[in-house]
Order: sequence, then structure tokens, then C-alpha cells
Amino acid sequence: MSKEKLPIIDHSDQNKLLEQIELLQKELEQIQIETRSFEAVLRSHVSDLIVEAQELLVLFKQIKKAKKAKRLEQKKRGKNYKAPKEIATVPKKKKSAVPAEDLKKKKRLYKEAMLHVHPDKFHMKEKETEVANEIASRLIEIYQNESLETLRAYHAHIFKGNTAIALSDSASKIKMSSKGNYLQQEKQRLNQALELAKNQQLYKVLTEYDNPLTFVDELKEYYADRILKLKKRTRKGL
Repeated sequence: MSKEKLPIIDHSDQNKLLEQIELLQKELEQIQIETRSFEAVLRSHVSDLIVEAQELLVLFKQIKKAKKAKRLEQKKRGKNYKAPKEIATVPKKKKSAVPAEDLKKKKRLYKEAMLHVHPDKFHMKEKETEVANEIASRLIEIYQNESLETLRAYHAHIFKGNTAIALSDSASKIKMSSKGNYLQQEKQRLNQALELAKNQQLYKVLTEYDNPLTFVDELKEYYADRILKLKKRTRKGL
């Protein structure tokens, strides 16, 4: 790629996006930590009730299964009983959520990017090795869990020189098919994750209740009612 064809990068916009992404990531992590900690506190107050409800649920399922088997045996002893004909079932092939062609494209983009950003290529440069580790980790995460379009955007992000590592000369020949901005996509992804985290019931309790621990009483009431209903359904099996 000649110097005339090199993409023009607005580093001020890139830096603003990076700062916004970092703030969103920190906020998301803080919410996740607070929610997990609150959940642990709640569990410590109602753990016995949770275990009892789970044990009764298992018993209820066993009783239902036994009753079903008993009814079948009674039917078999009837004069007009006819055993159902077995129908040969052909196991359905699991359909991949991602089309085969997209998987192929994802694999190509992933391998192409990893070839240029693998941390082993920068083992003599400590700072670049750290950055390469972060890039490689994100690359693996996108390849395994996210869309082809996200991978395309991250692939383009890498080869447009938006990372703090110096790529080899051969990287300039890489063709970039994505018009999307990876940082914009990452910001959008974090905003969505943040919205989901804030809408979790436990986080709402934690932030909207005057005293979040009063939720313990609600949980106890819920499990007491559930246990009572399960005991009635499983009385003959106790």
C-alpha cells in the first residue's frame, strides 16, 4: 500500500471513543461486582429455603414420572390396549446458527489477523506484547462469540493502524472489506450490556430500595409459598 493510499485516521475521535469505551467498561464491571456481591448476601439469608424448594421440586418430578408409568401399566392390562407402533426417527442435524459460508469467512479473517498480532511476534517489546495480548484475546472472543460483521470491523480496525503495535510491511497488503467502525460497534455493545445489567431485578433492588436488605423478606415469602405448594403436591410421596 503506497503512502498516498494510507487511510486518514482522526486520532482525536479515536481517543474519545477509547475513553468512552473504557468508562463504559468500568461502569459495567462495577455493576456486575455489586450485583454478584448482593446476590451472595441474599443467598446467605435464604439458602436453606432454596435447598428445600429444590429438593421438593425433584421429589415432585419423581412422583409425576412414577404416576405416568403407573397409568401406562394400567393401560397395558386393558383388553383394548394396542402397543403404539414404533416410528423410526431420523435424527435431525443440528443447524448452525451461523451459515457455513460466514463461518468460513470468520475463520479466514481470524487467522489472518492473528498471524499479524500474535503476542509471540512482539516478545522483544514488552509494551507491544501487552497490547498484542489484549488484541489477541479480543480477537478470540469475537471469533468465538460474535458476528461476522463485528469480526470484519475489528479486522479493519487492526489493519488500519488503530492499535498501538507496529504491524509488519506485509500487513499493508491485507484487504479490508468492512466499512464499519469497530470502536463505534464496541461502544454500542457495551451500552447494550450496560442497559441489560441495570435492568436486572437484583440491581434495581440494590439501587431503588431504601434498604435493599428488605428484599430478603420478599424472598422468604416467595420461597415459603413455593415450598407450601410443593409440599401439597408431594404429600403422598413424603
